[in-house]
Amino acid sequence: MTKAQEGIGFFEKYLTGWVLLCIAGGMAIGRVAGAGIHAVAGLELFHVNIPVAILIWLMIYPMMVQVDFDSVRRIGPQLKGLGLTVVVNWLIKPFTMAFFAWLFFSKLYAAWITPDLAKEYIAGAILLGAAPCTAMVFVWSYLSGGDPNYTLVQVSVNDLLLLVLFIPIVQLLLGISGISIPWGVLITSVVVFVVIPLVAGYLSHRLLIRSRGETWFKGRFLPILKPLSITALLATLVLLFAFQGQRILDDPMDILLIAVPLALQTYFIFFLTWKGGRLLGIDYRTCAPASMIGASNFFELAVAVAIALFGLNSAAALTTVVGVLIEVPVMLHLVRIARRWRYA
Repeated sequence: MTKAQEGIGFFEKYLTGWVLLCIAGGMAIGRVAGAGIHAVAGLELFHVNIPVAILIWLMIYPMMVQVDFDSVRRIGPQLKGLGLTVVVNWLIKPFTMAFFAWLFFSKLYAAWITPDLAKEYIAGAILLGAAPCTAMVFVWSYLSGGDPNYTLVQVSVNDLLLLVLFIPIVQLLLGISGISIPWGVLITSVVVFVVIPLVAGYLSHRLLIRSRGETWFKGRFLPILKPLSITALLATLVLLFAFQGQRILDDPMDILLIAVPLALQTYFIFFLTWKGGRLLGIDYRTCAPASMIGASNFFELAVAVAIALFGLNSAAALTTVVGVLIEVPVMLHLVRIARRWRYA
């Protein structure tokens, strides 16, 4: 991978600031447009909002096109670290996220939010917890001094597991939380927001490298796509907050209430994976990215599915957006912790 790919760029470095600007801009647009903005919500096909779908594709495709699934064949040297990542990502993380969400939204916050609102917040948190990071982990791995080859392997494996495990885990946890979701809508969301960009990314990855070469692909093509993904993310946030603006103005404390369990979950998963890696004797350059991928989230997918399932103006969608808001500062703090605790 090139330095342009691995290094943290201008947009990523200040992503929290950009998100705050999108919040303000979206809320201003929503106020100026008034009822007219809600016409966008009606542009749906098979429960998928068309403008949001286009933006999500522009977000996810640049991530999927850089993943080399042939790297899965080279998992031998990192098998122990990969096993730790898989166990944490799919057998622990979704369930601890659901627990923290239930504890805070249904119990500790019961005096401030209604049961119906608590259910939607829990749903948004579950969608975040069931979608481990697939893109920004390259940045966190680079900044913490992780092994880029191992990072590529774990992202490739994670994407493949996402195809088969995301739907049943989400359906299970939402069902336990008393939230009924039609299987058809969930399957449609995953096909639209994961399968299609994943297949498109895989095919174009192979075709472009075969026709233009790996040097051109990594040095010229990927750097062009990178700003597109962040720009689409920010445009999606503007659209979301154009709908969510009045709710935030009415209840500004909701952002803080949502952020607390999400941040707690992030730190918990990082320290759990880090401790597990040390106990298993995994070297630092493998342990660091293994801890990062579980701690961070595939928030692009979570945002898209929340919108498809609950709507643009839903509390579940707001929860996933708060996940975007806190991810960068929290993960940068964890990078500093990892570098401080670096071992041989």
